[in-house]
Amino acid sequence: MSTLIDVLVAAAVVALIVARQTSPQRITGGGRRWLVLPAVLVVLALRQPGLVDAHHQALSGLLLGTELVVGLLMGAGWAATSRIWAEPDGSLWSRGTRATAAVWAAGIAVRLGLAGLGALYGVHQGTGALLLALAASVLVRRGMLVVRSGALRPSYGDGAPAVSWKDRV
Repeated sequence: MSTLIDVLVAAAVVALIVARQTSPQRITGGGRRWLVLPAVLVVLALRQPGLVDAHHQALSGLLLGTELVVGLLMGAGWAATSRIWAEPDGSLWSRGTRATAAVWAAGIAVRLGLAGLGALYGVHQGTGALLLALAASVLVRRGMLVVRSGALRPSYGDGAPAVSWKDRV
């Protein structure tokens, strides 16, 4: 039953992320509210036993590590392909692009390939690796957006936001 719940949570998180990327989202640098979703995902991933298959520890650990690296790269690609802009009032916003959708599609394809490889070798994989990778993606994306948006903040209080070369339209 917990695997079903984890799959539903992962599907809900992905749906939430996709929905949020299709609409502009305000970037805020402060607060810790953005840590809630990754923290919940990590807790859900670590609460169940069997994150690493006891019968195939080395291969299972390698697949888990690869899944985490894919999650980190997906988060970085997600942030790098998101458009960031400053409104006249100084607020910063981001929105996913078609390239962001391509990053997601590639990441999902790689994850499916990893799951298939694990199944081919008889490695039992739960949903924990997926949840950890999603948490890593969200954290990396958020951190990179905050760093990227720093270039758009007004300097010296002149009210005119500096625009990064990558974010010009």
